[in-house]
Amino acid sequence: MPATEEKRILRAFDRGADELVLDLEDAVAPQRKDDARALLAGVLAEVLAGPRAGGVGVSVRVNAIRSPWCHLDIAACVGAGDGPLSLVVPKVSDAGDLAFVERLLDGIVAATGRTAPVRVQALIENAEGLSRVAEIAAHGGRLEGLILGYADLGASLGRAPSTPPQRWLYVQDQVLTAARAHGLRAIDGPYLGTADDAGLRAAAEHARELGYDGKWVIHPAQIATVRETFTAGPEEVARARAVLAALEDAHRRGAGAVGLDGEMIDEALAVAARRTLARAQ
Repeated sequence: MPATEEKRILRAFDRGADELVLDLEDAVAPQRKDDARALLAGVLAEVLAGPRAGGVGVSVRVNAIRSPWCHLDIAACVGAGDGPLSLVVPKVSDAGDLAFVERLLDGIVAATGRTAPVRVQALIENAEGLSRVAEIAAHGGRLEGLILGYADLGASLGRAPSTPPQRWLYVQDQVLTAARAHGLRAIDGPYLGTADDAGLRAAAEHARELGYDGKWVIHPAQIATVRETFTAGPEEVARARAVLAALEDAHRRGAGAVGLDGEMIDEALAVAARRTLARAQ
């Protein structure tokens, strides 16, 4: 959501998304950066102080590190209100970029007395970041997730915007593996069209089958399809509960595995079952 129109931002909280990413980076022209930052700080002061956000996560995509605006964005947003907030850091190239953000946040939190958590999500969207994604994921600190950014990464790699999801498999697996190895969320980047069409559904289903936790969208019309794709359905939930119940019963009897409907159930399948139940929340 571009951080340039207050009324549109406030309406966006009612569109059914799990998280709203307010954008100070690509969606804002250079000559409007300062005005957008000031407007967004006012919106955050209202949103973070009251119930408007409801259960919707509030995130801000700040400008890239080494730009003239990154440190100003972080200071303004974090100092705007004392509610849970996430910073999406674009074009993360190495763990040093995250270390800079951590030190800056330490100082801002100390100066403002903020008590609510500030989370960090790293956008993997250039060749440097992709080549160091394991190092980035291992940084720790406030980092809670990796997001795969197709448009900028495609440009960095020389890959066409129309490249289908299956051609990104190597990249998708790299980001997913790095996230899982360090207990982070893995979020698939947006489908670059704005329609709720077969291409969007195919891209979302592909990411879910790979193991991603969710997917960004760039148009409100796409929210319902993506939520439906990533939310476990009743049959999946029932199966997951049956798996956990069967394995718990086996453990009480001293067995490490048990048969269920012709399938051997062990701890590996229990991990998948717990992830299914988490997606149903």
